[in-house]
Amino acid sequence: MSASFSVLRRLANRPDPGPAGERCEMCAELIGAPHRHVVDVESRHLQCVCTSCYLLFTEPAAALRYRAVPDRYLAFGQTAITAAEWDALEIPVGLAFLFANSAQGRTVAFYPGPAGATESELPPEHWRDLLRNHPELDVLADDVEALLIRMPGSAGRESPGDCLLLPIDTCYEFVGRMRLLWKGFDGGSEARHYIDEFFATMNARALARGGGRP
Repeated sequence: MSASFSVLRRLANRPDPGPAGERCEMCAELIGAPHRHVVDVESRHLQCVCTSCYLLFTEPAAALRYRAVPDRYLAFGQTAITAAEWDALEIPVGLAFLFANSAQGRTVAFYPGPAGATESELPPEHWRDLLRNHPELDVLADDVEALLIRMPGSAGRESPGDCLLLPIDTCYEFVGRMRLLWKGFDGGSEARHYIDEFFATMNARALARGGGRP
């Protein structure tokens, strides 16, 4: 019996939840922390899953409703997006994450704030222009990876810009934390400190995994 068939049979005969504890949202097996996620590409809902269920959705070319979120981190250290290129995207702040939404057939942009992730309409022609100018950024896996971009001078400080490729669940975690920390009009000092720490940690993780771009 194949491993895939075994997992599918467990999905069809999902057990009663039983004792308390975090469980796979597909087959109800107990899972630990940390654990993996899949994305429902139609609803954008993230599901916590066990390793067996996760492996069912790792084929990027398969036409599946769910897609496994990979564990890839890249840092584009010398990619300098200009102010004019950023302004052309019509994102009202200097910090946002962007990903390819296959259900909508377009790239979408979200930025953090007191209400969580807020979508910004992204002019597709200007996004294509940016990728032509910076082809190294055109490497996103649809639905499950995002570019997190911080422009110079954003978040209240005159800092160099940052551009990272991250798993989509990491971006949602970042936005959720920002929502909890947000104070006042511009987020406050605690949120700004968290942004600095987050980018430092993600850059270090990318370099440790060989994903730094010199």
